[in-house]
Amino acid sequence: MKIGVVGCGFVGSTAAYAMVMQGVGREIVLVDRSQARAVAEADDIRHAVPFAHPLEIRAGAYADLAGSKAVVICAGVNQQPGETRLQLLARNAAVFAEVVPQVLMHAPEAILVVATNPVDVMTHLATHFAKQCGLETSRVLGSGTTLDTARFRSLLASHCGVDSHHVHADVCGEHGDSEVLAWSLASIGGMPLTEFAKRRGVELNQEIRNAIDTGVRRAAYTIISGKGATYYGIGSALSRIVDVILHDQRAILTVCTPAPFVAGVSDVTLSMPRLVGGDGVLASFDPPLDADELAGLARSAGVIREALDSLDVLKS
Repeated sequence: MKIGVVGCGFVGSTAAYAMVMQGVGREIVLVDRSQARAVAEADDIRHAVPFAHPLEIRAGAYADLAGSKAVVICAGVNQQPGETRLQLLARNAAVFAEVVPQVLMHAPEAILVVATNPVDVMTHLATHFAKQCGLETSRVLGSGTTLDTARFRSLLASHCGVDSHHVHADVCGEHGDSEVLAWSLASIGGMPLTEFAKRRGVELNQEIRNAIDTGVRRAAYTIISGKGATYYGIGSALSRIVDVILHDQRAILTVCTPAPFVAGVSDVTLSMPRLVGGDGVLASFDPPLDADELAGLARSAGVIREALDSLDVLKS
């Protein structure tokens, strides 16, 4: 099975590396506006294949995406000194106006997986351009809060002394400062988090909860401050999403995709628990959040909707 990756910066190349390490797919094609960068990344990752799984990885052009089951879009421009978030959005909208139709011209059956930040807005834009090409909305999704959810589960697991695979706790809303940690629904080993903590004698007071919340919400700022960018976590998250699509695993993931109505806000793209499989997003679920979490989700949806309203391309 063929996978395309468009945009070979830190995130795109690390996603491809994670797929090789995890044995996701059979062929990976890297596309970048800098052919030299795509070739270099493909060569470097190919040298890891003998230590991992038998995949073919190569650089190519858009035409080489033909037959791809999934295409991961990491293309975009970086924020310049003095540039506002809205100016950055406008420039990235122009990038997607070019990239999405090119991808779908050659890979019309592909599921599009968006990773470019701000991912909620960019996924909404990708859907807008994909619909103009005749692609169903359900076949476009973004990484959303998949990484934030992993951060939440990782920190909870560490605090409670368990393997993170047995922690179920989701982050909803924006992949950003307004995201909502669904504490009220968190569970470990089939037990509500508070019950598990009580049985194990684990303290979960408000100070600890605030520290975990900060660890999730501010993770990117801390990592970027120390090393300039985040890519291992999101690269692994993208690999997982693609694996689910390729093998129609029917997994529940907190990816983002457009929704007609969320927490009082209409036509907005944000993350909720969603059923993902071979045809993209198969179903979306409104989790039974408590009152404070639901209010937070409404605020988060409003933040994204405000950003969407600022984009002229969506008004045409």
